[in-house]
Amino acid sequence: MTVVAVVVTVLLAAGTALTMVRVVRGPSILDRIVATDVLLAIVVMAVAVVAATTRDGTALPILAVLSILGFTGSVSVARFATRSGPRRSDGSGSRTADIEGEGAPP
Repeated sequence: MTVVAVVVTVLLAAGTALTMVRVVRGPSILDRIVATDVLLAIVVMAVAVVAATTRDGTALPILAVLSILGFTGSVSVARFATRSGPRRSDGSGSRTADIEGEGAPP
């Protein structure tokens, strides 16, 4: 069991290091936000590993809260990213209609 815990810890540390590189060097803000979401997932995994190795169930509410936080954060960022796209000249902001050619003025 100790060998598995060490291997998992090394893998989580490597994932955290690579994610932090993306947070720092990310070319866009969306890359940084996705990397932060991945970092939250790594934290959830680390807490789950600690809970599994110690056989302690008191970390389960923390896992639930962190998972809900990650989900709501991802959905919020996705909604923000789709709304902050380029606007049409008539102010409707429908990018799908622009792509399909249905929103062109007569």
